[in-house]
Amino acid sequence: MKPFLKANEKEMWSLLETLVNIDSGSGHKKGVDLVGEVLQEKYLELGFTIETMKEDVQGNHLVMRHVSANNPKIMAVAHMDTVFPVGTAKARPFNIQGECAYGPGVSDMKASHVVLFFALKALHETKCVGLENIVVLLTSDEEIGSLTSRKLIEKHAEAKDYALIMEAARPNGALVTARRGAGEYTIHVTGKAAHSGLMPRVGSSAIEELAHKIIRLHKLNEETNGVSINVGLIDGGSTVNTVAPTAVAHVDVRISKPEQAALIDQKIKEICAVPDVAGTTIVVLGGIERPPMVKNEQTVELYKIIQDVGKTLGIAIHDVAAGGGSDASFTSAKGIATIDGLGPIGGGAHTEEEYLETTSLLERTELLANVIQRLTVGEK
Repeated sequence: MKPFLKANEKEMWSLLETLVNIDSGSGHKKGVDLVGEVLQEKYLELGFTIETMKEDVQGNHLVMRHVSANNPKIMAVAHMDTVFPVGTAKARPFNIQGECAYGPGVSDMKASHVVLFFALKALHETKCVGLENIVVLLTSDEEIGSLTSRKLIEKHAEAKDYALIMEAARPNGALVTARRGAGEYTIHVTGKAAHSGLMPRVGSSAIEELAHKIIRLHKLNEETNGVSINVGLIDGGSTVNTVAPTAVAHVDVRISKPEQAALIDQKIKEICAVPDVAGTTIVVLGGIERPPMVKNEQTVELYKIIQDVGKTLGIAIHDVAAGGGSDASFTSAKGIATIDGLGPIGGGAHTEEEYLETTSLLERTELLANVIQRLTVGEK
């Protein structure tokens, strides 16, 4: 497949430039849908059928499979949204400097769409098996927690043996075999306003109450057990000389084991159940949205297959556990073998320094095509 990919490398870079230069932040439905339209046109050329799952606010989700796919056992998941606002692509469009390519979403994950499509195109053009054994899910809201796509991903995971999640490979080239689960809580505190100089005792400070809660929440951190609690945003009060009538905190939670979710949720709610400052009340919203991706037996077996494929191609494959969340959590929680980071090598996601290692685009496309082929042969 390498000769085919090498002959089509210019077309690969052209597609990547097109995708990167489309603003597709999660809240920009028009842009996300335009990315989807560009990709739909490509997949139709390969004989794929396309089912559009329409959304009113976020972009539409796409479910695509080849006309010969009857009961595919592989699912590939890639998201079309980025974190960047409208206007970013115009301000700093796709460009290549030395051995890296730059632009909004270049590695998270516009380049992964190029890898996925051309891996399938390589199978199609070289008449190799694999197209009949895969369903492709292109989603629109991964960057904001997969609010509407989660059910779609979980539904398609039910009858699958393998999930290939197309986030970028880590900066050192590693695949991801484990991820921490993630959640977010919002704590609203209501107190009673009073003049801080004239009648401070009449008031009840929501900020003071929130301060007590923040200290106790941070004591829940257990680094050795993979539990992280971070109060990352706070707001409160009305004026500097007023006892604060309101305060709010936004809390990021990370866990490493499925059983930690209920325990941490319980502890957070227990901490916030009783106020430390008389006259204040507390409301807690949110929860653990993403389960952890656990490096289970099925995932280890799939990882070994990919390692073996990589060895035949001269690509050394290793793995890491990642702290951030992805759609891999949803497929892994369904008990199917899941590997993440199957896109090309990149880093700096969500920043102006986001980059893609140019040499990895062709390499990881060849790897993915051969992995799909190997998994399909194994199914026969």
